[in-house]
Amino acid sequence: MPKKVLLCATVDYHFKAFHVPYMKWFKEQGWEVHIAANGNMELPYVDKKMNIPIQRSPLRQANLKAYAQLKSIINENHYDIIHCHTPMGGVLARLAARQARKKGTKVIYTAHGFHFCKGAPYLHWLVYYPLEKLLSYLTDCLITINEEDYQLAVNHRFRANRVEHVHGVGVNTERFKPVEDSYKRELKTANGYQPDDILLFYAAEFNANKNQQMLIHALASAKEDAPKVKLLLAGEGALKEQCKDLAEQLHVADRIEFLGYRSDIDQLLQMCDVAVASSLREGLPVNLMEAMASGLPIIASENRGHNELVRNEQNGWLIVPNDHEAMAKRIKQVAHSQALRMKLGKSGREWVESRYAIHQVLEEKSRIYSLFMDEKVEVMWAIQ
Repeated sequence: MPKKVLLCATVDYHFKAFHVPYMKWFKEQGWEVHIAANGNMELPYVDKKMNIPIQRSPLRQANLKAYAQLKSIINENHYDIIHCHTPMGGVLARLAARQARKKGTKVIYTAHGFHFCKGAPYLHWLVYYPLEKLLSYLTDCLITINEEDYQLAVNHRFRANRVEHVHGVGVNTERFKPVEDSYKRELKTANGYQPDDILLFYAAEFNANKNQQMLIHALASAKEDAPKVKLLLAGEGALKEQCKDLAEQLHVADRIEFLGYRSDIDQLLQMCDVAVASSLREGLPVNLMEAMASGLPIIASENRGHNELVRNEQNGWLIVPNDHEAMAKRIKQVAHSQALRMKLGKSGREWVESRYAIHQVLEEKSRIYSLFMDEKVEVMWAIQ
């Protein structure tokens, strides 16, 4: 009988976006791969996929049904490893796996950015901190994706059997890579821009945390001194219309393009000159790693995820959150110097290649998986 791993998250798109190489790795080891998440998306390297109604909000009643289904799935399939992701996926899977752990199943949880962190609202510490600490008792391995979360888990004595740190989910540095300036100019022309336009890019959901309003204010502050700068915003979300209204109020609507949901981020990055990011909280943002791999300089707000990726004056700058004037200053600085953009972008590409490339993160995660791949057999033998 092949060994089996269950991967659980709130929505199935999470696995398509971030975990296909790891699902492939398990298949190459001869394991069955099962997925439990909300959604009907077809995924590669999957032997069995279960659609369960996990909701992002912990207050939704559907999560009780999802918990019952998940518990039944776990008890029926006798998994060797369960790896859960996302806050609600992590909560429900670890609770549902309590009996399975007594029989030797190993439970791994990746925290893609604790909701409690330096600068987080007191309510987040009040609610999420005790919950995660309690659930750490039900965790064989807690994986963190940034140094701040790792230190928090260690220093606050989370009770997972192991606490590990990996460098995010990895970036495909073959797909995301720099292009020659002549090709960049061709792409701009083909997409309706002027060859010498300076295109800023940000891909994120329109919500309060991603804070696109800061970028719109920064563009308004920079527009007189940097008339060639345009802002491209990819994504959907509840605050998209508010951001469009703000652009009209600040008279920069003609310099901002709302691209909607896009699946061609790699091609958009090849056309752009600078990546910007305004979010208030991040774990380790894939959008910035992809931009760095594409050779773009970064101007980003300070938070634990951005702080881990951006080194001031080397591959970009960190800005105090909501300081749109400081953001505007850096936008003007890079807009007026192609040499500076190239220097910062080259450094960012090298930084990604040295730590965050997909093959390096796969090596880190496969080492962790390997620690648990034979343990169930040993535990079951001991019980007998």
